Amino acid sequence: MTAPLLLVAISAVILLQVAVGIGVGVWRLRYHASAPPPVDRDALTAVTGAWAGWRAFRVDGVALEDKARTQRTLILRPVDGLPLPDFAPGQYLTFSIDLTASAAEPQRTIVRCYSLSDQPNGETYRITVKRMPAPSTQPDLPAGAASNFLHDAVQVGDLLKVKAPSGSFMLDTTPDTPAVFIAGGIGVTPMISMMSWSLAHEPERRLFLFYGVRNSSDHAFKALLVGLAQSHPALTLVVLYGAPGPDDIEGRDFQQAGFIDIALLKRVLPHGRHQFYACGPPAMMAAVVPALAEWGVPKSDIHFESFGPASSGYVRPVAGATETPLTKPFDIQFRRSQRTIAWTGEDQSLLDFAERRGIRIEAGCRSGSCGACETRLVSGEVRYPSKPDFDVPAGACLLCVGLPASNLVLEA
Repeated sequence: MTAPLLLVAISAVILLQVAVGIGVGVWRLRYHASAPPPVDRDALTAVTGAWAGWRAFRVDGVALEDKARTQRTLILRPVDGLPLPDFAPGQYLTFSIDLTASAAEPQRTIVRCYSLSDQPNGETYRITVKRMPAPSTQPDLPAGAASNFLHDAVQVGDLLKVKAPSGSFMLDTTPDTPAVFIAGGIGVTPMISMMSWSLAHEPERRLFLFYGVRNSSDHAFKALLVGLAQSHPALTLVVLYGAPGPDDIEGRDFQQAGFIDIALLKRVLPHGRHQFYACGPPAMMAAVVPALAEWGVPKSDIHFESFGPASSGYVRPVAGATETPLTKPFDIQFRRSQRTIAWTGEDQSLLDFAERRGIRIEAGCRSGSCGACETRLVSGEVRYPSKPDFDVPAGACLLCVGLPASNLVLEA
């Protein structure tokens, strides 16, 4: 090869290398501009378990679950896009709800807890919230601020602040023991989560759902429940209407008129051991839960979660509420409310004690997890039969799970 030809060949190789280098550089720039940012492996590991504090979720979908349009489902997706931790079927989410957008509730943030109404899927969470009107017996009281806000103000695309799933009302995943779900009204939401999980993971386990509502207008998840019962022979569905409407047909819309009681359970359930799960309004809980114990069901097989204030007269039969007999009543002073009331040990908690006497206390989970009822303890000592999940700061107490160990002065 002559010198001029050799020079041309070397020049061509150099130009080709330069062109390739430029091409690779352009590709890299384009790739990094369009590719998602690298995944933070530490953050990913952290969210495979419960996260700490508040996490932003976007409302990904909404739906109404009953004819009366009072029970609204929200599908929630994490803004950070990272996987969601699994939860125990039956648990709830805690929300910090900013009501500043509401003219009726300016400058106010409240904490509320809502049961998860589906089984874990790793991508989204689902809750179902019932719109709460003013109490029929006390129409002068305001309607539920949080539930009405979630119905009226929150739309697809909005952001909500959420704490990780928590709560001790959980399905015992023992497949050889039949599970009996007793639900009233919106109390069916954790049961949907439990049943969906069990049917997917324990398809041979016998399940029974006793679901009581007023009539077809309040019958939530009707199509879903009927579909589950028709496609899973292991599930027995018994729906009761307390006040059937003129168009409600027994045998089509519901199985029986009336209310859930032990006599019904005895007729339907086969002989043997069962795990019972009950969730509903106080009146239902007061009728069913003590009756299960009187029937002879071991306490370890009775799991329940109630909602609503204790002013209905329902006292949850929890061991430890009156561990030590009182030699004399404690004086409980609510300083802001300017009332001093004698504690005689008849209530499950200081929150129940206050509510039954008309003292309004901000509350969320009612189980020591969210901290909404945290109150400054001016003087005295509060004890907890079981350690709260919420870290109670010094000089404060949680009324929902707290019991007095002395005379108290509370800033409430």
